[in-house]
Amino acid sequence: MIEIEGLTKHFGPFAAVAGIDLAVKKGEVLGFLGPNGAGKSTTMKMVTGYLSPTSGKVRVLGHDIESDGIAARKQIGYLPEGAPAYGDMTPRQFLNFIAQVRGLSGSEARNRIADTVAKCDLDPVLDQPIETLSKGFKRRVGLAQAILHDPPVLIMDEPTDGLDPNQKHAVRGLIRAMAPQKAIIVSTHLLEEVEAICTRAVIIDRGRVVADGTPGQLIARSRHHNAVTLTVAAGDAGAIKAKLKSLHDCAGVEERKLPNNMVELTAFPKSGALLIEDVSALAKSWDVKELYAEAGRLDEVFRAITTQDTARAREARG
Repeated sequence: MIEIEGLTKHFGPFAAVAGIDLAVKKGEVLGFLGPNGAGKSTTMKMVTGYLSPTSGKVRVLGHDIESDGIAARKQIGYLPEGAPAYGDMTPRQFLNFIAQVRGLSGSEARNRIADTVAKCDLDPVLDQPIETLSKGFKRRVGLAQAILHDPPVLIMDEPTDGLDPNQKHAVRGLIRAMAPQKAIIVSTHLLEEVEAICTRAVIIDRGRVVADGTPGQLIARSRHHNAVTLTVAAGDAGAIKAKLKSLHDCAGVEERKLPNNMVELTAFPKSGALLIEDVSALAKSWDVKELYAEAGRLDEVFRAITTQDTARAREARG
């Protein structure tokens, strides 16, 4: 439903996007990740036709975003960064305006607006000027305009930014409910959001794709994938650490001191091996306060394969 081929964008000598190839299918929720300045928002602006690429192609349901732009944009719902809207309008007025822009009228427009208001829980502020709304409600107004025409493709930049935990839960539920019939790209800084709603995650850095896979596949690249952590008394830690190191599939053990004379020991596996059964068998004879295995840490993978902001800033200065 979305095809991106060789996409680049240069601002003078600086390459914000340096050659991206992606295809997003119906039913996919693609989490688009990257450090600040990696090219996420620039890529999304080109996919929606807001910016023209320096080179490369974008097709939405077969329509080229440049040569067949109007047909392509009809298929897209777009929530830009910051969820911009006309502040002197109320949500009701703004959604009526968007309905007209999208070619909706009469009962069709009224039904779509009513459905969207309910989905985004905008009833309490429907007749309040948008400029007076909280950041969370402004974000929900932005989401409402993006889904008003029930588009087959959704492009959303930080859709839960500014929302409280209950609102985030509701929006994530809405995205999951829409996902089977759409192709969705979600740009986010919230790694837990990727695990909560995304079927696929793409990490970009310096304008290039550096990782692409399911959240589970990316998490499996974490050093903590299948690691086992135990909390034990400091006096027992030395002997337990030695036993853990003796396990065939243990690559090493790290130790961290805790309050109340306790120690946390983390046993790391060799090549993603399962340690939990062997550790649990040994632990039956130990006084263990806590024991658990980790799936892995997406933030660890993110840090390992992306460039720090300071290094990127130095490179940009040349």
